[in-house]
Formats: sequence, structure tokens, C-alpha cells
Amino acid sequence: MGSTNEGSGYWYGPDGQLDYSAAVLKSLRDYRSAETTVRRSTRDSMGMGETDILALRYLLRAQASGGTVVPKDLSKFLGITSASTTSLIDRLVASGHVRRESHPTDRRSVVVVPTAESDHEVRETLGEMHRRMMSVAEDLSAEEARVVVDFLRHMTRAIQGGRGDTKESI
Repeated sequence: MGSTNEGSGYWYGPDGQLDYSAAVLKSLRDYRSAETTVRRSTRDSMGMGETDILALRYLLRAQASGGTVVPKDLSKFLGITSASTTSLIDRLVASGHVRRESHPTDRRSVVVVPTAESDHEVRETLGEMHRRMMSVAEDLSAEEARVVVDFLRHMTRAIQGGRGDTKESI
């Protein structure tokens, strides 16, 4: 039958030694699978689609940093048309997650603002998971963090076919 590791998965080489490259990729897939499951659960519990959640998180980050978001900003961030953005904002207004307000300096424009209730809902839904994730990241030494960040940046570029642009994730 050979090495005792052969049945454990393809990340073991023919000599039974761990293939670290394959093990790293498997770990990334496992993480992505877990994250996808949590995202789906979050979307279901909040009654929202993926684009809605992405938009809401973008709006909450902008609000936390003191920025304002106009519909065109959302269109650009999400990579969707202005018509799709209007429909998205209409859905989020109807569900009570955002509101339209007059732009502070441009009377012809509006800004999209997340409601306090949506901020609370996101924090309640994702807060504990984010605290656990932050705890893991905080346990890394500066050198370990540098290696992880560099690796993930390289993986992002590899997935994108070498392009330098990266879209921020949930």
C-alpha cells in the first residue's frame, strides 16, 4: 500500500513527505470555503444578496472614516451600471439599511448613508467572527504578518492574471 500518508490527500508527494505548496493552497481553499459559508449565512440572516452586503459594508467603512458616498462611487466600487446602482439603493432604502440625503456641497447630488440600525445589525451579525479573526492576526509577529501579507498580495496578482488591481473583499 505504500506510505501511511498516501490516503490523506494529494498534498503528500510520492515519497510520503508533505508537499507544503499544495498544503498551503488547500488551506487557502479551506479558508475560502469557510468564509463563503459564513457570508451565505450572513446574507440569509440579513435577507440580502451579495452585492447588497458589499455595498453596505463599503458604505459603513466610508461613514466610519468620515467620508461620503454618492451613487457613482458605489457603481465604481461594485463594477455595476448606474441603473443597477439605482435599483440596489432602492432595495437598501426599502429594507431600511440606507437612506438618501442631500449632498453637503452639491445640491444636484445625493449621498447614500447607512442607517444606525444597519450598522448595529452588521456588528451584531459579524462582530464576534471579526473579533476572533483579529485575535488570530494579532497573534502574528511582525515578520509573520509581513510574510502573510506578501504571500496574499502575490496570490491576488496570480489569480488576477498578473493585474495589479485588487477589489477589496467582505
